[in-house]
Amino acid sequence: MVLGIVVAAEGGGESVVGMLRYAVLPIAKVFVVCFMGFLMASKRVGVLNSAGRKLLNGLVFSLLLPCLIFAQLGRAITIEKILEWWFIPVNIVLGAISASLVGLIVALIVRPPYPYFKFTITHIGIGNIGNIPLVLISALCRDQLNPFGDSNKCTQDGNAYLSFGQWVGAIIVYTYVFKMLAPPPGETFDSCDEEKLKLPIKAPKATSGVAKYPSSAHDIIHEEEPLLSTEQEEEDLSSSGSKVRSEQNILLVSDATEIMIPIKCMVRFLQKKQLLQPPIIASVLAIILGAVPFLKNLILTDDAPLFFLTDGCLILGEAMIPCILLAVGGNLVDGPGEGSRRLGVRTTVAIIFARLVLVPIAGVGIVTFADKLGFIPRGNKMFKFVLLLQHSMPTSVLSGAVANLRGCGKESAAILFWVHIFAVFSMAGWIIFYLTMLF
Repeated sequence: MVLGIVVAAEGGGESVVGMLRYAVLPIAKVFVVCFMGFLMASKRVGVLNSAGRKLLNGLVFSLLLPCLIFAQLGRAITIEKILEWWFIPVNIVLGAISASLVGLIVALIVRPPYPYFKFTITHIGIGNIGNIPLVLISALCRDQLNPFGDSNKCTQDGNAYLSFGQWVGAIIVYTYVFKMLAPPPGETFDSCDEEKLKLPIKAPKATSGVAKYPSSAHDIIHEEEPLLSTEQEEEDLSSSGSKVRSEQNILLVSDATEIMIPIKCMVRFLQKKQLLQPPIIASVLAIILGAVPFLKNLILTDDAPLFFLTDGCLILGEAMIPCILLAVGGNLVDGPGEGSRRLGVRTTVAIIFARLVLVPIAGVGIVTFADKLGFIPRGNKMFKFVLLLQHSMPTSVLSGAVANLRGCGKESAAILFWVHIFAVFSMAGWIIFYLTMLF
């Protein structure tokens, strides 16, 4: 980073000021909104309490982020661009592999307390490739004098590149991370709360019970309503005609059931593997609709008959960035808590340093080598910038959600707290370095 600033300085003082402006201002905007969330969640104000933050996170994950992905990616994607952008998901996979190798080396050197060896590797290896990069791209492109040109095209292209790799990142989190964060066989993490462990066991039983047995007479009437809605006169009709119709209905139902069995099996498999997440569904749907010209002209283009659907998604998607930043700032109000004490200072510092310094260095090597091999479109600086940015993000927030399921949520919350604080400074430095490389 220092070498990048020195190289920029050789080009003149204005270049240094320009680089600092493009790098620091987006981070400053993010910090301001996060601080607002922190202020709203503080005890003195108390507007954004823990329940409110949970609802806000759910709203972002289930509605706002999928709307942003669908609208931005669907409008930008074509079959030609799918073939041109193939390295984006590959870059995410290579980034996870290289970062995990860095995490393995760091864990072997630092020797984190038992049983946090795999925990250390995972929190170094998995970065935030969704929310934070989208925020940074939006903040950077909002400036009319940004180095990438037109603000609207800058935002659309950057969001499309990032959204194109969302599904890969989600699959990695819900497969690799879920496996790595499993406690040792026959044991649990020391920080597990027994009462919280009972909730996931009881909840499905309660849900299944409600599904099997109606909770009120109203439910029973609702289920039987099609049978009771017939008139008494109709019941007096000839039994032969009723039997024929019933046999035909049974045959139709059986045929439909046979057709739906493979679909149901696939849906159950995807649900079991936690792959039917709203952002993944939005990414796949956007790629399918955007790649088919007829469907794209029907829904996604400005003059499309159903463009009002896409426009509604654009409006909702614009609310994603401030909402997620408010939630992130609010989550910092509780501090690192007990998790930092359990991990220890040495392990915490090692994870922060590896994730924010060592992993981006490996990422620069990957992107530079890919560029020399011709895997990156020539002259597309935003494309290369997004690839570099994906390696420079703090630990993924989704890994914290998986950690909660695995019983190490407090430790993960502590890491996320410290990593996001120091990421404010590291991301500014890396953005300066990347812009120096590109321009």
